[in-house]
Amino acid sequence: MNLRNLPLAVVLLALTPAVFAQDTPYFVTYDHHLEEPGNLEISVSNNLGIPRTGQPVFAAPLLELEYGVKAWWTTEFYLEGQSRERDSTIFTGWRLENRFRPLAREHRINPVLYFEFENVNEGSRIMKELVGHASSFDEPNADLRRAHARELETKLILSSTAHDWNISENFIVEKNLTENEGYEFGYSLGVWRPLARIASAKDCRFCRENFIAGLELYGGLGSTEQFGFHDTAHYLAPVIRWNVTDDSAIVLSPAVGLTSGSNPLLLRFKYQYEVNGFGRKVASLFRSKQ
Repeated sequence: MNLRNLPLAVVLLALTPAVFAQDTPYFVTYDHHLEEPGNLEISVSNNLGIPRTGQPVFAAPLLELEYGVKAWWTTEFYLEGQSRERDSTIFTGWRLENRFRPLAREHRINPVLYFEFENVNEGSRIMKELVGHASSFDEPNADLRRAHARELETKLILSSTAHDWNISENFIVEKNLTENEGYEFGYSLGVWRPLARIASAKDCRFCRENFIAGLELYGGLGSTEQFGFHDTAHYLAPVIRWNVTDDSAIVLSPAVGLTSGSNPLLLRFKYQYEVNGFGRKVASLFRSKQ
């Protein structure tokens, strides 16, 4: 790859028209919709945590780059951080995710296989999934950033479409490769549907067809040392997605903690921008410059 062409690729990213192939509103749960081949989705999100009395509020920003490699394969790269009230702001690590859909056609139940490698520290608070037991929020960032972990996470994703509804179930298994901690387990369940299927006759961004509403339930299931609900965190979270334009969307979700190990409230926000045909156009650009 000729690095002199990199600025042209950045300009191409900014100017390329885009359309959404998937309108999933979930923050934690995954369904069977993958990224269209050659499309790039850029997301910026934040998880704002309102913890128990006496503990500082935290914010955990996340940058996501999702690319459709094939119709059956989507890959995603994450960069994450964390900032705490009366503490500090730290970089908490990166993740590389791959999702594979073994069945091409739509079925009553659509399975997806998920694999993610995580290189993070104990300060991570994006809560992209919950596994194991409830986490402690008492330690300062200076201590948390020194405790690193390389983890392998797998998910079995089962997703169904019934009329206008999507129903998804995720079962999560995570292994810390740097510590002998056994395996940790978690789950997430989700449902969503568009508020309207038939578009209005006028150009309207606040019309019902541009909104998708849903509900998520997610939490930890302990580990091989102690499987079950004891000392675990669980959240119930309504979600709403607004397709602001043909190429961008805003997703919101307030999550309510259901157990003593949960934060009382999580406020999640995400902005998404999708570039249609990014891979094809970038490849064409570099071929033309060779």
